[in-house]
Amino acid sequence: MTRPEALIDSHGRVMRDLRVSVTDRCNFRCMYCLPETEAAHNFYRGRWAQMPSPAPILHQWQPKSAILSYEEIERIVRVAAGLGIDKIRLTGGEPLLRRDLPKLVERISAVSGIKDLALTTNGFLFPQLGKALAEAGLQRISFSLDSLDKGNFKKITGRDGLEEVIASIRLAKDLGLAPVKVNAVIIRGMNDHEIEPLAQFARDQDLILRFIEFMPLDSARAWLKELVVPGQEILSRLQKCFQLEAVQSANLSETAKRWRIDGSRSEIGIIAPVSEPFCGHCNRLRLTADGKIRTCLFSVTEHDLRPFVRGEGSDAEMEEFLRAVVWKKEPRHRIGEPDFVPASRSMSCIGG
Repeated sequence: MTRPEALIDSHGRVMRDLRVSVTDRCNFRCMYCLPETEAAHNFYRGRWAQMPSPAPILHQWQPKSAILSYEEIERIVRVAAGLGIDKIRLTGGEPLLRRDLPKLVERISAVSGIKDLALTTNGFLFPQLGKALAEAGLQRISFSLDSLDKGNFKKITGRDGLEEVIASIRLAKDLGLAPVKVNAVIIRGMNDHEIEPLAQFARDQDLILRFIEFMPLDSARAWLKELVVPGQEILSRLQKCFQLEAVQSANLSETAKRWRIDGSRSEIGIIAPVSEPFCGHCNRLRLTADGKIRTCLFSVTEHDLRPFVRGEGSDAEMEEFLRAVVWKKEPRHRIGEPDFVPASRSMSCIGG
């Protein structure tokens, strides 16, 4: 039964999931997010029909004064939990760059009504913080791993960090974080030849692997539809190499279609927002590091919560504001449609 105070939009979708970005800064420069390296520039240069010169860079780092404090984030989470939000995922940028992150994890894990507290990270700094995060109450974790080849990893991410990320994945398992997920964004001509090796890695390591279609969320607006490897193509290739058993989920808002690999505990999933949109069951909101609510990953408008947490509004007024914002949540993104407008900020500034 839906709670009377729940966050419901005009299409009947009930919000349960809040993605909280704790910083817009990142120590990687991934091709699908912040393509600022020479390798990224060269890759896209050969594919643009008419290359912008210079390529437009949309992101601007927020000053520290604009970034929400842990006390402010905790208050927003507490108010949201009172409206039915029960799942929090901490994101960035790269969230492990935020100082004393375990303190925020401890605060959020103590909020009444929060049942699921997860983190998405590139994993580079996880060995230094993993134990403290687990002890503070972190339950689940997702790592970005787009390549198993050291050279290709550096080309995609702008960082020589493959060994650190793999070590972080193993540490997360040792710490008892479960499930441990690995996300791989697949770009044609860059890492699509690694689809099968990535699945085999997940099979060998007892991991949950999510293949994600390349989305138009990069700061340079370099995205091209022809660089998207559709989910069905990924699935067809995997079915030729592995015995896949479909996993059914009662959660209609789940973004991934899932399969168990060769009867093991390992699992692959495909998130295909470009070729197979799942907007009709979306139950997510996003809070940016500078306090803006986004009702869709591809929103072109944002809704400012900072006035409410910086002395200009009560919790009741924040609740009323959130209900009004959610009611106007977009029915869907419009990727591939003639009237599609790219998101107002890059993924690093929005949060995953």
